[in-house]
Amino acid sequence: MITIRDKVRFVETDMMGVVHHANYLRWFEMGRVAYLCACGITLGELMEAGVIFPITEVRAQYKNSCTFDDDFEVQVEMSGFNKAKMEFDYRVIRLRDGAVAVEGHTRNVFTDKEGHIIRLEPKWYDKIYKVYAADKAEKEK
Repeated sequence: MITIRDKVRFVETDMMGVVHHANYLRWFEMGRVAYLCACGITLGELMEAGVIFPITEVRAQYKNSCTFDDDFEVQVEMSGFNKAKMEFDYRVIRLRDGAVAVEGHTRNVFTDKEGHIIRLEPKWYDKIYKVYAADKAEKEK
């Protein structure tokens, strides 16, 4: 599992003083980027190689609100991976009390620049699979 920590910015809140629901999806993305970085891959490298990975599914279950200046943690776990797609599960934790703010899931497929589904080359697949397999083995202990 990869975790990132951040603080709620005022611009991320709505008129009711709570984080606008769409910002949690941005935080999911921050987590995905951190996960790929932990695999030794940057988004720029993939895109330069012609690999695009659009989201084809997103789910979020909102449980507790975060508010301005709250510290939070995004926990990211890759829940599915093969040469054509990757799936992630997320938990956003409000650190002041440990409450789960949001649980979510995304699926990305790998495509070329024209939007045709492709299979990842071993150069990329092997790096991601190494981290995915280690996480999966750790979870099964």
